[in-house]
Amino acid sequence: MLNAMSCDFPKPAPRDAGPLRVGLVASRFNERFTDALLRHCVDELAVLAPDAGVRIWRPPGAFEIPLLVQMAAPSCDVVVALGVLREGGTLHADLIARTATQALMDVSLKFGIPVIHQILVVQSEQQAVERCLESTHNRGVEAARAAVAAVQVIREGF
Repeated sequence: MLNAMSCDFPKPAPRDAGPLRVGLVASRFNERFTDALLRHCVDELAVLAPDAGVRIWRPPGAFEIPLLVQMAAPSCDVVVALGVLREGGTLHADLIARTATQALMDVSLKFGIPVIHQILVVQSEQQAVERCLESTHNRGVEAARAAVAAVQVIREGF
């Protein structure tokens, strides 16, 4: 069951979002799901910002995502972090998720660019399927929409 707040997607941005420099950092771990997140994100970016320059980096796991986000940040208007962690019998997924979350926020503040956080922590394969493979609540689509919208807010000023 999905929580109501997690279903509120950002609205698609107008097509005239201008040329964006987008970095996508998607881990290879849980590849079935991260490949789908990446594909959905790229497809949605093509609709929302067809002139966007998109670069993709594929670290081995979610723990390595923040380092690649930091390396990409100077040459991007926005960076999207995509990964899937599955909770297990230990705290490993929780530790990676917390560490990565803080590191992504630090990169965003250091470079003054949006870093869209879609490193998902799921409790079951079904949750991963719903969020990565299906279209109703797809977090790759959500990430693309948030990326374009965040850059628009910055470009429009406060």
